[in-house]
Amino acid sequence: MATLTVRDESVSGETFDAFTLQFPSTTITVRQLIRERVHQEVLLHEQTTSRQRLVVPGHLEATLNSPRQSTEQAPVDWRKHVEVACQAFERNGFVVLLDEHQAEHLDEVLTIRHDSVASFIKLTPLVGG
Repeated sequence: MATLTVRDESVSGETFDAFTLQFPSTTITVRQLIRERVHQEVLLHEQTTSRQRLVVPGHLEATLNSPRQSTEQAPVDWRKHVEVACQAFERNGFVVLLDEHQAEHLDEVLTIRHDSVASFIKLTPLVGG
């Protein structure tokens, strides 16, 4: 079992959130990293909504999952959010660094060491650019 520290960071290096993920192997793809991160995020979303997230439920999902609609919250489709996150990665919506190495594509193989850190850096497009 491999443990990976994950951080959400700004372009300037400020850390907004940090947590760990578990993987059965020390080698994973970027796609697997995003998949597990989003899956865990959705599980946490079902428990609380106070955390800053890479993937935010869309307006319709947020409305349908609103506590006013029912006493029981409908589950968020985490697989759909994995697809959205993978597309965002491919469009440079965010960058993934593993131990300061920038991942280039979804099928790139990453090796997790005992002290590895994966940084997710959300990019903001320039206005007018």
